[in-house]
Amino acid sequence: MYVLTQNFALYWKGFVGTVELTVYASVLALVLGFVMASFRVAPVGSFRVFGTVWVTVLRNTPLTLLFFAVLLGLPRFGLVLPFQVFAVLALGCYTSAFICEALRSGINTVPKGQGEASRSLGMSFTQTLRSVILPQAFRSVIPPIGSTLIALAKNSAIAGAFSVTELLGTYKTLSELGYNIIWTFVWIAVGYLIITLSISALFNVLEKRWGIAR
Repeated sequence: MYVLTQNFALYWKGFVGTVELTVYASVLALVLGFVMASFRVAPVGSFRVFGTVWVTVLRNTPLTLLFFAVLLGLPRFGLVLPFQVFAVLALGCYTSAFICEALRSGINTVPKGQGEASRSLGMSFTQTLRSVILPQAFRSVIPPIGSTLIALAKNSAIAGAFSVTELLGTYKTLSELGYNIIWTFVWIAVGYLIITLSISALFNVLEKRWGIAR
């Protein structure tokens, strides 16, 4: 407990930084994931190609490499933002590819007759997707989306290597101050456990309320 009590402010700052990264990146990932899933099933070929390329590139690119591309590459094109914003972009875009595929798998579980019936009533593709398909698809993919966001929270640790304030990065300061490295990491692990268990609890509630009974 000595390591924690003597450095609670440092741990708290890192914990809050990780929570902020997780929340902002999760929102971005969910929005982009929904958009890309819509593109993947759109009747317009160019949209489908764009969605496929987005998912293929991001799913097969190491996250660390994506961090380098965003944090070091974008400023070369005149886009200069705080490192935390760059970290949110990297995490959010990377995770959106996995959210997209989870949603697409959910869309594939919706009977085709649902879409055909909607179109026979005069609904457009966008209306059908928004009002008929996606609500049913989301109910079936709540667990995998929750697992993906838990992975995002753990992936946020990479941001510490790029001067972004987050929980894992606190070990550098504590190590320099001479604290026991084992207990330093124990309390870091406890912090991540709190975050991931909170996400898990949230999605358990969502699943009980809106999920499909199996």
